[in-house]
Amino acid sequence: MNKILIGGRGNDYKNYTAALNAFHVPWEISPVCTHIRSYAGLLLPGGGDMDPAFYGEENLGSKNIDVQLDRQQLDLLHAFVRAKKPVLGICRGHQVINVYFGGNLIQHMDTWHLHSQDAGDAVHEITVSPGSLLHRLYKKTTFTVNSSHHQAVSRPGSGLIPIARSYDGTIEAMVHKTLPVLSLQWHPERMAFDLKRPDTVSGRPVFKYFLSAAGKH
Repeated sequence: MNKILIGGRGNDYKNYTAALNAFHVPWEISPVCTHIRSYAGLLLPGGGDMDPAFYGEENLGSKNIDVQLDRQQLDLLHAFVRAKKPVLGICRGHQVINVYFGGNLIQHMDTWHLHSQDAGDAVHEITVSPGSLLHRLYKKTTFTVNSSHHQAVSRPGSGLIPIARSYDGTIEAMVHKTLPVLSLQWHPERMAFDLKRPDTVSGRPVFKYFLSAAGKH
């Protein structure tokens, strides 16, 4: 049975696997893919910052860099894009997708404190584009999400269309104009199922959409 590949290293992905388990979908965690036919889709999870060299900049505030993982996730994304298989990027994954398509990042946001809290996720409102994928999933153009990040998309990569922003202008979600790629700066896996919270929308519609695109729901 084709699985969802979580493009990471180690075992610190329990919230992502819990979301997939809730849909009874098989998954595997790996930073490499040798047989893409074994996978129905790619989930690029959250994590540390990318090396700014991948988007042609010096380090001006990036931290917790893992260059090997950067290369591996970019290679994974390349394989799934070539195969035109669905990709969901979350937080760091959102940023990896942007860099892959030629965009760059804000290395340390002036408003980072609005998007990250020491005690847990920050909660804030976003506005989504009318008629966009998120509008169709949530039936509204403003709603509340979580977040935990100090970097953000600056210039969107080629083919990527921003479909949601926070009140400070941060790009909160993007889709690709021709490929089944969705990227979110927020964390739907921490807004769903056992982690569903009363102060945000549910993250379930995002996973339902992704798994439907992958033919797994």
